[in-house]
Amino acid sequence: MRVLLLNMPWSPIDLPSLALGILKRSVDERVAGATCDVLHANLDFTDWITRRTEFSAEDYEYYALSSYFLGCGDWVFSSALYDDPAWKEAEFTRAMSGRLRTKRMRVTRDLHAAVPQFVEEVARRVVDLAPDVVGLTSTFQQNTAALAAARHIKRLAPHIVTVMGGANCDAEQGAAVHRNFPFVDFVIRGEGEDAFPRLLEALRDGAPTAALTDIAGLCHRTHGTDSVANPMPTGPLPPAAILPPDYSGYFERLAGSVARNWVEPKLVVEGARGCWWGEKHHCTFCGLNGSFMEFRSKTPDIFYQEIMDLAERHRVLDMYVVDNILDMRYLSTVLPRIIDSGYDLRMHIEIKANMRRPQLQTLADAGLIYVQPGIESLNSRVLDLMDKGVSGCQNVRMLRDAAETGLSVSWNYLHGFPGETADDYAPVIRQLPALEHLNPPVDLSARIAIERFSPYFDRRELGFSGLRPEEHYLFTYDLPEEELHDLAYVFQAPERGIGEPTVTQLNEGIAAWKKHHTDARLTHTDLGDRIMLVSRRRSFAWHALCLTDPFAVAVFRLLDQPHTPTALHRKATADPASAQHTLQDVQDLLDEWTTLGVTFTDAGQYVHIAPAAVNQELLRLDYMRHAHARPSPDPAEEHAAQDRAVPAPALP
Repeated sequence: MRVLLLNMPWSPIDLPSLALGILKRSVDERVAGATCDVLHANLDFTDWITRRTEFSAEDYEYYALSSYFLGCGDWVFSSALYDDPAWKEAEFTRAMSGRLRTKRMRVTRDLHAAVPQFVEEVARRVVDLAPDVVGLTSTFQQNTAALAAARHIKRLAPHIVTVMGGANCDAEQGAAVHRNFPFVDFVIRGEGEDAFPRLLEALRDGAPTAALTDIAGLCHRTHGTDSVANPMPTGPLPPAAILPPDYSGYFERLAGSVARNWVEPKLVVEGARGCWWGEKHHCTFCGLNGSFMEFRSKTPDIFYQEIMDLAERHRVLDMYVVDNILDMRYLSTVLPRIIDSGYDLRMHIEIKANMRRPQLQTLADAGLIYVQPGIESLNSRVLDLMDKGVSGCQNVRMLRDAAETGLSVSWNYLHGFPGETADDYAPVIRQLPALEHLNPPVDLSARIAIERFSPYFDRRELGFSGLRPEEHYLFTYDLPEEELHDLAYVFQAPERGIGEPTVTQLNEGIAAWKKHHTDARLTHTDLGDRIMLVSRRRSFAWHALCLTDPFAVAVFRLLDQPHTPTALHRKATADPASAQHTLQDVQDLLDEWTTLGVTFTDAGQYVHIAPAAVNQELLRLDYMRHAHARPSPDPAEEHAAQDRAVPAPALP
């Protein structure tokens, strides 16, 4: 049995597909008599399109990631799905006028007209390779490209079995794909490491249809036409069942592609699935974990060895860790071994924002220097509405400590939560100029999208009802709305929370933060008997401040962590030498320091925002290098950026 796994655009070009890497190993090791290869059609596309038109790495990233909530990437390939180069062009143009720049509109329409030829060529190439089974993965803006490829393959070679899976095929979405697109023979919903090999074995052995009903999550057909969706698995796969990926062929293919000049390739590694925080408190807007929130992680020995094996095999030290949240055990197990290994790894990982400085230092020492802590807001009341489990001051402390330990922070500001008010944002907006020396959000604040699998989607009492699929599904697919409701991941809803005047003020503050960040400075040096602060920020006239009073020094040191004035007074006056100071003395200090931009305050707590003078210059150089490497975002285009902007690849 010959199995071909197909990775269509808009899968990221700087990463091999974790999903297909795992499935390749699953087939090779678990299905007797089967061979498995991966066709990197996303890389093929970069070569195909650059031979025909001007097309850049920034263009590819736009359709792969930045435009996700606008649906531009999926609409591009809808023309190939429906064999119509002008498919719903008028509807797209009408809906996107005012949301896309003129050039972006033109490029999108030109791609839409051109890609049917590319899909046809890919399909012919697949057929020439003579596979028995073609597996297509679909994550984020990959759905129409994958469906179009399946349709053309099936038309050219009806005997080839087509199987589809991925994040776009979870639960109801997968059932809708199977019902509405008969050229997809099977859909695997949920994790594919067990279901896909079992399906291949059944096909190899000519097993009766009844055998297919035992494969949890599988969508198949009875009597050749009727779609049947088996019940979803009752639980997630244990970590021991999650195989390491086989990335054979990706780096070799990238080396022969024009994309080699666009990106620095990275390895994708996976230590855990699910979210241990989400098991207890599911963030109200987050749908990333799909059907299975249950957190499970590989043993430290296995995860460490996978990292080392991949680095040694592919001679690549940049890695993207796709875990939705760091397993805290790894701080004392995996990461110290990485530090001792001598490998100069550079890694990206998602963490929780309330990690302490020593923990962040361990991350930095191990090479996990790009972190995504899910900050999302600097106001405690709004964070409570999200069920984030952190405070505004803790999030600011994260930004400060990341600067001190040498970590680059990727985060987004979100708004639009039911129950929030302008009063929640006014104090934050007022204090944004004081934070300009710390990592700004990657973009302007974005109104939250309603995602399938999130509490906002599942629980109307939280504030959203009457949800409809986002508009872009309407001009991408030729389906009735009830089917689109099952197919869609993102939904329209009435706007909640703050109005446009407050959004405008917030975004003006964030835009100024981003503009002035590279020139802003605030550091402190603790000299024992005094603390020296140095500032160069456009909104503050002072440049040096020396704290010499022992009481002020003690209070500043306590503000390394968020404190209320009462707690500060109690702790600072525990020293008999400071016992005479009153609560008002503490408040006077806090008021002065907040005016000077030395402290940040929220929900009755205060925290100082001056990193120790160690890593800030190096971080600023790194930020400037990345800032100059990418184009300035257009707010009209990029407004939809969310905390899902660098999504974790999902398994078929």
